[in-house]
Order: sequence, then structure tokens, then C-alpha cells
Amino acid sequence: MLLTMQAVCQTNAEITYDPGVQTGRPSKRQRPAFGTRLHMLREQAGLSQQQMADKLAVPQRTYAYWEREPVALRAEQITALADALGVSTDFLLGRKEPRSRGAGPAGKMRQLFEAASRLPRSQQQKVAAVLEPFVLQHATAKAA
Repeated sequence: MLLTMQAVCQTNAEITYDPGVQTGRPSKRQRPAFGTRLHMLREQAGLSQQQMADKLAVPQRTYAYWEREPVALRAEQITALADALGVSTDFLLGRKEPRSRGAGPAGKMRQLFEAASRLPRSQQQKVAAVLEPFVLQHATAKAA
């Protein structure tokens, strides 16, 4: 009886990235703030450096350099990074998102309106009866 053996090579094009597996030599220097943010966002997205580099059409070594060294990227590179990671460019650059109107401390009128809205319905009607004529008078004076 003659036995033959064949080697079968299987590859998986869709290898998933496991951020828990450390690869390469750890750096002796601390990453810059931008590189730290870039690294954190990439790992949250579950992407390897190679996968990010492929998305950005740059070599993996270039992308790795961006994570480890202070860099001056072009505007289109920053935009492409933000798009690939699903964040705003402001967030990627470490800027706080612009505050929306009303996100700060409430003004005195807003505080009064909020307090009035918690009053019983009959008391709310009394506040509205005083306030409504004043607002209407001001609106008609401004229109004239």
C-alpha cells in the first residue's frame, strides 16, 4: 500500500486584528499626544497598522511612524485619517468639539422658565398671563 501526502496551504484574506497581541519591539519613548490618540482610535476600530495603512494608501512603516513620532501631516492626510477612524478632525487633533448653544450654564430667564414649568398648571397660566402681553408688546414695537 502506497500513501501519498500533500501539503495544503490555506490562507485567510480576512485576518481579524487582535489588539491584545503585542507585535514588534516596544518603544522606549512615550508616544506624542497625537500618536497616542491615533493608536487608541485604531485599536478601538479593531484595525491593525497594516489595515489602516491600506485604507490610507500609505506604507505600513509610514503609518507606524505617525503613531510613534511627532509629525506634521497635510490637511488631506488628517481628513483621510479622521474618515477612516469615523471621528471628526477636531477630535483627532485633540480639540474639544465646539459647544452647542445651551451647553453652558443656564441664563437667568431659562432658569425662571424651567422653574415655572415645574409649577402647577394654574400657576403656569398666571405666569403666562403676565409674560405674554409683555412679549407681544415688544414684538409689535420691534416690527414697527
